[in-house]
Amino acid sequence: MLPALYAHPFSSYSQKVLVALYANGTPFEYRNLEDPAHQAALGTLWPIRRFPVLVEDARTVAEATAIIEYLHVRHPGPVRLLPDDPLAAVEVRMLDRFFDNYVSTPQQKVVFDALRAEDERDPRGVADARGMLDTAYAWLERHLEDGRPWAAGTSFSLADCAAAPFLFYADWTHPVPAACARVQAYRARLLGHPAFARAVEEARPFRGYFPLGAPDRD
Repeated sequence: MLPALYAHPFSSYSQKVLVALYANGTPFEYRNLEDPAHQAALGTLWPIRRFPVLVEDARTVAEATAIIEYLHVRHPGPVRLLPDDPLAAVEVRMLDRFFDNYVSTPQQKVVFDALRAEDERDPRGVADARGMLDTAYAWLERHLEDGRPWAAGTSFSLADCAAAPFLFYADWTHPVPAACARVQAYRARLLGHPAFARAVEEARPFRGYFPLGAPDRD
């Protein structure tokens, strides 16, 4: 049987895994969580109800990074999302954590705060999150100064699977400043990658879900 992915097209963490699947042309069953039946099944498989979740045979794999690592082992393709060299793989994993923790996490803090009732909002937390995004953008700008086309060098990797959706939504939430021209160019390259471009198009019908208002671009 094909691996089955419980995911939603507009979810950044779902897109992270979808980019890995599309980049390698990996066959899978897409269990879109717009379907209430798939939502119910997800709750049984993974009571935490966070997604994406991958199921294959008797194995359930949660968390986007772990899913991509699993696919790398069980369904390798032409795009080596983790390098064979152990030290190069360490850099890729470090960058994956950078994009998860210092781009996605503060971005989602701002978005989730906008979903709260007015009297439950956390202005200080949002200000701190925006400050973290500024710091992350500045660090990434320096990191990209050697002309590398992708986060870990010349090859598209797990790190770019994370960067693509997280920078995409972060720029909607807290725009990448003009001073970070390399970050802006990197985000544009990610948008031009066929795997991420496909994920963006699949998510387009759901842009009304974005609580800050999706910009008329991308």
